[in-house]
Amino acid sequence: MWLLPSFLPFESPLADDDDIFFTLTVDDKLRPAKDKQLVRTFDTGNGDTVVYQLADGGYQYIIRDIYNRDCCLLITNERFTDCRCALNGDWTMRSFGLNDALMLVYAFAGSYRQTMLIHASCVMLGDTAYPFTAQSGTGKSTHVSLWMKHIEGAELLNDDNPIIRILDDAQPYIYGSPWSGKTPCYRNRRARLGAVTRIERAPQNSIERMAPIPAFASLLPACSSMKWDSAIYNNLCDAITRIIETTPVYTLYCLPDEEAAQLCYKTLTQSI
Repeated sequence: MWLLPSFLPFESPLADDDDIFFTLTVDDKLRPAKDKQLVRTFDTGNGDTVVYQLADGGYQYIIRDIYNRDCCLLITNERFTDCRCALNGDWTMRSFGLNDALMLVYAFAGSYRQTMLIHASCVMLGDTAYPFTAQSGTGKSTHVSLWMKHIEGAELLNDDNPIIRILDDAQPYIYGSPWSGKTPCYRNRRARLGAVTRIERAPQNSIERMAPIPAFASLLPACSSMKWDSAIYNNLCDAITRIIETTPVYTLYCLPDEEAAQLCYKTLTQSI
C-alpha cells in the first residue's frame, strides 16, 4: 500500500464470504511469457503500453512511463481474475506501474461484472451524480468546477475515471475511484447515475437529449475496453445499452460560464 496512497480511502477488511473481483500478485521475479503474439502498442497519454496475447487466452502488458522506461510487467488470465506483475525502478516508477496495472485489470475484469471505468469528470448532488465526458481539453473539468461554484450542494466525486456499475435491480450507480487524473479526488462514495452529458464547445449555450444510437456512440469511446477481445467488448456494449435504457444522455453545447452550468443543472435534474 505504500506505493498506492490514492487507494487508502478504499481499503477495507476482507470477509470470508467476499466475492473476490480479482487478485493481483506482485512478484518481481516474474519473467515475460515466451509464447505470445503482439497485439498492439497504445499511447495512454502517460506513456506506451505494449499488449501481447498469450497462448492460453490471457494477456501480457509492458507498462512504460513518459520517459519510455519499463515500469511494470503484467500477466493476466483470460478473464483478468488471476493476475501477476513485476515492478521495476524507483518509487515513482513502481508506483506508476502498479497503479496502471490495477486500473487495467479492474477495467477488464469489470466487464464481466457490468462494471466499467469511464473517462469523465463527475459532480455529485446529494445521492445522485452526473458525469461529463469530452475530448481532452474541451473543458469537462471546467464545467464541473462551474457547478461547484454556482450550484448549491454540488461536490466533486471524481475528476477523471469514476466507475459505473449496474446492480441486480438494473439501476446504474457511479462510484469514486483511486484514479482521478491530475486532481487528487479519491472519494469512497456511491451515487445513483442521474444522467451522462457530453460537452462540446459552442458560441452559445444549448442542450439536447440524444437518441439511443448517438448516445451509444457517445458513451462507447469514453469507456475503457479492448475492441479486439470480443468477450470484453460485447460485455461493455451490453452494459452501455442497459445504461441508455435507464439513464438520459445529453450533449451540452456551451461556453465556459455560469449560464451553461445553470442550463445543464436545470435540464438534468428535471429529467430524473
